[in-house]
Amino acid sequence: MGLGGWIEVGRMDELGRLDSPVHRVHAQAKTVTTGLFVVAVMSFARDEVSALTPFFLYPLALMALGKIPPGYLVRKVLMAAPFAIAVGMFNPVFDRQPAFAIGALTVSGGWLSFASILLRFALTVSAAMVLVACTGMHRLCAGLERMGLPRILTVQLLFLYRYVFVVGAEGSRMVRSVELRASLTRALRFRVYGSLVGNLLLRSMARADRIYRAMLARGFDGEIRVLRPARFRLSDLAFVCGWAAFFAAARFWNLAGLLGSLLTKGVS
Repeated sequence: MGLGGWIEVGRMDELGRLDSPVHRVHAQAKTVTTGLFVVAVMSFARDEVSALTPFFLYPLALMALGKIPPGYLVRKVLMAAPFAIAVGMFNPVFDRQPAFAIGALTVSGGWLSFASILLRFALTVSAAMVLVACTGMHRLCAGLERMGLPRILTVQLLFLYRYVFVVGAEGSRMVRSVELRASLTRALRFRVYGSLVGNLLLRSMARADRIYRAMLARGFDGEIRVLRPARFRLSDLAFVCGWAAFFAAARFWNLAGLLGSLLTKGVS
């Protein structure tokens, strides 16, 4: 990935500083709601497809109310899509049991489970991305710590988010430098990239030491501080309860199937 792509990751902080109804919801309320969302999505059977589609309402609603650019999040989700494809790509090969037929086309159970994996991936990753974009990583980690997550984990999570794209940008500059010095007619050998990884590790360790010393000099004691601590309001509780009720309804009833049946009866 180029340098611009890694710098773009920092845009999540800019999105987290926006002012919208979703941004004003307490970080803990959004975290708990997203956790319930993930549990509900992952609790479906392996071959469920249509019953998962109503759950897209949650990330889409937060994206719209939070003024989050959909194209930006779609690009981030697509970046991780190969991992989901790799998990389920062999399902159609090993599970060829017919599930249903559409005219002359027979769909096997493997294709259903593969589609279900992709839907679960799109739902959970998009919900997590929207959570970060509508909260900000700093407030999110502070909320996780107040919810009882060990401080060492929340601090490490915040540091990982802060510096993963810094290290990526450093690696991108190193690769570009080597490519400019190499012959245009000869591709770089694999061992050259191995050497780059080693140099990147050394540079990362040196930078981590400098950052650690700078933080100690500024009085860092391991606590995540927020300038304006938010209070958990009644509206935040309503946010959690309202979405939890929708998740429960979508989990125990196939809302997409019910809507399709009503439309079919209305047309007939």
